[in-house]
Amino acid sequence: MQIKSLILGHTTNDLRMASSDFFWQTTDGIKIYGTEWPVENPQAVVAIIHGLGEHVQRYAHVASFFNQHHIAVLGYDRRGHGQSGGKRGHTRSYNAFLDEIAYLTVEAEERYPGIPLFLYGHSMGGNLLLSYILHRHPTIQGAIVSAPHIRLSFQPSSVMVGMGKLMRGIFPGFSQPNGLDVEQLSRDKTVVEKYQADPLVHNAITAITGMSMLESAAALDKYQGSFPVPLLLLHGGADGITSPGGTSDFASRVTGDVTLKVWDGLFHEMHNEPEQQEVLKGILDWITKRI
Repeated sequence: MQIKSLILGHTTNDLRMASSDFFWQTTDGIKIYGTEWPVENPQAVVAIIHGLGEHVQRYAHVASFFNQHHIAVLGYDRRGHGQSGGKRGHTRSYNAFLDEIAYLTVEAEERYPGIPLFLYGHSMGGNLLLSYILHRHPTIQGAIVSAPHIRLSFQPSSVMVGMGKLMRGIFPGFSQPNGLDVEQLSRDKTVVEKYQADPLVHNAITAITGMSMLESAAALDKYQGSFPVPLLLLHGGADGITSPGGTSDFASRVTGDVTLKVWDGLFHEMHNEPEQQEVLKGILDWITKRI
């Protein structure tokens, strides 16, 4: 279990809304940045787990949408990402990523005791969230999993994968560009331009991170059985980064309260597509039915 640090009372105000920042220290000494978008008397809480190379402040508009519907939101920057510490794109282990989700879950439960909690993971965050639930069995109200890395929509570079396999055992912190095609993020070119200009975004991935993600995705791509909490799976039908077919196949193999929605024509970041309000409304309706 990670050691909880002093929660800082720093509050930021911008054109979107106010958020309160906090930090914690992991057991291996990494300072993790977290943020909260609060509302009074929330009907639910959503905790966000972001994607590869990005950071949680890219979800401020998502938090604003939920706040407008009386849902509080928390999020954090994964180690090696955004405003958190650590080598960019690096982890000591896949489990260290899961430990961070566990801490965020506890943080949400302590701040909002007795309020229904939903975890929301996108892309790499979706992969981590599915694995976290299947291996750690948290007590939560449900999971929203957006464009998860279960299967890629492209064949990763054989040279990059080969170097990752070789260096993982020799120098796990060996870093390469992640190869993400940013044009596939959204059909809205403004989103792509802002992503490219964002100083908190990076394209690094280390050998241990890359290989761990490929291995966990392969395990999810084979998993079949019950899913322990209500699950909403979302994917853009034209996603050129992670495979909508992989998500659909996963949905067909798991049992329980599982809902799949594939949005025809949408790219990877559905919450940043021109249809984002429709997407977020669909998530809200699903949450509301499970409160």
